[in-house]
Amino acid sequence: SKHYTSGTFAYAGSQLGAVITMPIAGVLAASNSGWPSIFYIFGVLAIIWSIAFLYFGADTPSIHRSISPEERMYIEDSLRTTEAKSDDEVKQKLKTPWKHIFTSLPMWAIIIAHSTQNWGGTTLSTQIPSYITGVLNFNVKESGIISALPYSVKFILTFPISWLSDFALKKGAARGTIRKICNTVAYWGPAIALACMSVVPTDGYIWAIVILVLAVSLNAGGLSGFLINHIDLSPNFAGTMVSITNTFATVISIIAPLICAIIVTDESNVYQWNIVFYVSAALFFLGNLVFVIFGKGEIQWWNDPKAQQPKRKEKKENETHI
Repeated sequence: SKHYTSGTFAYAGSQLGAVITMPIAGVLAASNSGWPSIFYIFGVLAIIWSIAFLYFGADTPSIHRSISPEERMYIEDSLRTTEAKSDDEVKQKLKTPWKHIFTSLPMWAIIIAHSTQNWGGTTLSTQIPSYITGVLNFNVKESGIISALPYSVKFILTFPISWLSDFALKKGAARGTIRKICNTVAYWGPAIALACMSVVPTDGYIWAIVILVLAVSLNAGGLSGFLINHIDLSPNFAGTMVSITNTFATVISIIAPLICAIIVTDESNVYQWNIVFYVSAALFFLGNLVFVIFGKGEIQWWNDPKAQQPKRKEKKENETHI
């Protein structure tokens, strides 16, 4: 189960990025260059990272330019992929079962979970600085530091949650149950926290910050919940599945701040902010409810292209008899 831990740690990099960038963004926004410098600097860094990824990245361990034989064997064995059994099979391209992916209920459970996660996560990450300056009356530099605090805690929580989920797997707990428990903590915990924001007095900034820290940091469970669940369902097509779910979720990430801007016309109006928090809490609740009901932890039959052929033959035979 170590590959699940590795996957969770890789996903946790986004939290570390938020921890680093938010204070820097606050300093840049308060500088003479102003807020446009944030986009220029991080845009250049993104281009540099893309070049490095294009050079060092690879589709599979078998074609990586610098991977060691031990690491290649470990990754391929742990994921139980259908590649790497022989040189011919390594070269053979797996056929993506598009129809089965898009008609899979567990897959749609992830899509909905990912989308609702991005609504709540994007709303919090983009709007926390505005809430802190508008309602809690902190300056821009302080806002950047305070905004990074929830993501610092979230990054730290990633490691014990990942370890506990893998420990439970070793002890025989069902993989689907573990994913749903982690996801419930990640969604319903923040939903309760955000719903509590409405009872925080306007001068109770300490309580507001504590609740925001809880709302963001408890979301760390999602890394061991719906995100790693792509690999659970289909190790061979997890990358394709992530691309699909992330496409849906990215659209939601674009919509969420726009809706927030429509609701919050006055950044100092706490009642308008409460509407934003209630909407995010409701979506967190519903997204996890769908995942708990329809999510699965077992590898789906369409993960193995060889297993698809007998099913196709069986279907044709049935049609012939009819």
